[in-house]
Amino acid sequence: MSRETYAKRSLGEVYDKVHKAKVLMVGAGGIGCELLKNLVLTGFGEVHLVDLDTIDLSNLNRQFLFGHEHIKKSKALVAKETASKFNPNVNLVAYHANIKDPQFTVKWFKSFDIVLNALDNFDARRYVNRMCLTADIPMIDSGTTGYNGQMRVVIKGKTECYECNPIEPPKSFPVCTIRTTPSQPIHCIVWAKSYLFSQLFGIDEDASPDLDNTENKENEDELKNLRLENEELKKVKNAFGTVEFAKLVFEKVFQIDIDRLLTLADAWKHRRAPVPLDFASIKAEADAAGYEDLDKVAALLANDQPVWSLHENFVVFTDSINRLSKRLVDLQNRDLGGSKSILTFDKDDDDTLDFVSAAANLRSIIFGIETKSKFDIKQMSGNIIPAIATTNAIVAGLVVTQAFKVLSNDLTHAKMVYVSQPPSRMLSSGALLPANRDCAVCGVARASIEVDITKLTLGQFIDDVLKEKLSYTDEISVMTSKLLYDVEFDDNLDKTFEQLGIQDGSFITVMDEDEPEDGSTARVNLEFLVLTKEFSSEPAYTLEAISGIPRKPRPEAAESDSDENMVVPASTKRKADEIVETSNGNKKAKTETSGTSETIVLDDEDGTFLID
Repeated sequence: MSRETYAKRSLGEVYDKVHKAKVLMVGAGGIGCELLKNLVLTGFGEVHLVDLDTIDLSNLNRQFLFGHEHIKKSKALVAKETASKFNPNVNLVAYHANIKDPQFTVKWFKSFDIVLNALDNFDARRYVNRMCLTADIPMIDSGTTGYNGQMRVVIKGKTECYECNPIEPPKSFPVCTIRTTPSQPIHCIVWAKSYLFSQLFGIDEDASPDLDNTENKENEDELKNLRLENEELKKVKNAFGTVEFAKLVFEKVFQIDIDRLLTLADAWKHRRAPVPLDFASIKAEADAAGYEDLDKVAALLANDQPVWSLHENFVVFTDSINRLSKRLVDLQNRDLGGSKSILTFDKDDDDTLDFVSAAANLRSIIFGIETKSKFDIKQMSGNIIPAIATTNAIVAGLVVTQAFKVLSNDLTHAKMVYVSQPPSRMLSSGALLPANRDCAVCGVARASIEVDITKLTLGQFIDDVLKEKLSYTDEISVMTSKLLYDVEFDDNLDKTFEQLGIQDGSFITVMDEDEPEDGSTARVNLEFLVLTKEFSSEPAYTLEAISGIPRKPRPEAAESDSDENMVVPASTKRKADEIVETSNGNKKAKTETSGTSETIVLDDEDGTFLID
């Protein structure tokens, strides 16, 4: 009896479609391991698997395709090796790579019959969503959070996409609470991860949107203090890579800055004042405990369960900052073309986690806050809810059952399914919802353009492609993740795509702001996928045929007060940083706020903190 016998009996006519299907699976983590097992055992003929991660010890309690012998090896390659033993007849192709790499083009996406998304971070899920919409390939997205999970089918033009209804982000913290008056362990962890680590090893705060502060009367003195701290920390960075660096950073953030905070007398009238730390005395305590012995330091770092003492946090802080400094110096010594390498926080990177854990605990000690173990800080720093293997298995099974319907073109029976923790109903489902016409991602027209990014300028793109070939007027805006051009901002016209940071796989959005005299509406946004190609002669691009760009639906009658009396100032030329993009893809000028700060988002692969 062959391995496919029971699958053929169970699936009937569907089996032939399943067996001939070419599937792309993105992600080989908790859901991915269960999903790959299901795919090979139900007889899918060809499965391509993409995952950038390597296997960590903490994965083994739920990602059953991996064992202790696989730690630090590629998830994708090991998953292929293990799953192929379940059914050797399946053609498995594994890529230890980032799905956003240039090798994974739209043409490559189009070669698949269906894409199954099993990713654990928002950015990559958004990217795969856009690529599937561009390639017009059905996608099934899935995710879990503890005992809760969900999966949905995404079909271009027929259903909601992943971004039609953005996921509501978690709770928020005021900036000055994080930087001046912390009262909870999470405040100190966010400070260590998103401020101190970024300042020392990543991008300067001035260049980061994560901790952009809006000043008002209530926080004016505090923010002046914070700016002074930033300038002093930049001076400390001049000693980067030297033996004195750890000492200088410690004294700066745990002594000098704290002494300055104590001068804000009003801040400590009704709360415990912070107590600065003294480098020399704590070092003497650590030396007396025998931590000059590197073997003892290694033993301390090997166990993430205990809550470290003051001098143990000191040891981990100085040791990790030296490790990170050496790493970054080595990276920057290999930099080419004027680029400058940086380090980013990763909860599975021991060097970065050690630094954040020790820095957060030292700050907690200063403010009289409970300290946490390295294990607890790993959970909190990634905003992680522990994964449940059973939830992953349920969701993976649901994905495969919906894949049968998609491959059979039976969309009337395809569902969105949610898994919930008792006492709620464990499984609930609903019909697929139609696409959101106001979605900035799927409510757009799409096209691709082959470009020699070293030759084509933004001005040529606007004149030759948008105006001449596509009949746009001057009333347009051109954007990537930032504004490149509109009628009041034309600073970039002479810059090439390469100079503007546009690369292979980048998306360019064209927004039509013209109001035709015939009373019709403007055209929907047009999103170009850029494909790089060298051209020996002009023009330095090839545009795919575009059949037509539909117009926006006419808005319903507004219920709000009329704005006929609104005073619109005379047009003035704006800078790119004076314009922000709203959630629906529209633009608006930045405005000052009073009384409260604007919301700032700290978003990484493992979750989101809001700071407002």
